[in-house]
Amino acid sequence: MARPVRRLTEEDRAFWHAWAARTQVLPLKGRDPFPAPVAPPVVVATPVAAPVAVPVAPAKRAKPALPELHIGHAPGGLDARRLRDLRRGKQRPERRLDLHGKRAQDAHHAVRAFLHDAWIDGLRCVEVVTGKGPAPEGGVLRRELPHWLNAPELRGMLLGAIHAPTANVGAVYLLLRRRK
Repeated sequence: MARPVRRLTEEDRAFWHAWAARTQVLPLKGRDPFPAPVAPPVVVATPVAAPVAVPVAPAKRAKPALPELHIGHAPGGLDARRLRDLRRGKQRPERRLDLHGKRAQDAHHAVRAFLHDAWIDGLRCVEVVTGKGPAPEGGVLRRELPHWLNAPELRGMLLGAIHAPTANVGAVYLLLRRRK
């Protein structure tokens, strides 16, 4: 079945002649150029309609920001029995990260990777050892750990943080949330 031949419209012819005149195109030998259009196409300006108010779907409510996590303080959402067991050492950490001898930047990366891995593996309690550091305020790692834990990427994984039950302020037990 033969394909139907498409004929040029007056608009197509006008466009071709305008382009050919600008670029000085000559027809092939033995061929006639397209006949010139009868009249130049009339451009009708369409009036611009007033903007229409489009109903916007209500934005999804963002999850409320989690409260800041303080080491040694009872966080919201943690039942008293779980906190008591954690303080008394009845819940033992399933994994441990020792940061002794690490620079702050390396320790920060190590804590992030450690917590992500522990959370993905479904662990509930882990221990991070920063060391006591020089008195009275402690070392850099001990001071920075609460800031790292409150970063948005890690805060959502943590339920609570408490110093190790042996009264060792250089070690912190972290209770992780369950994965959904």
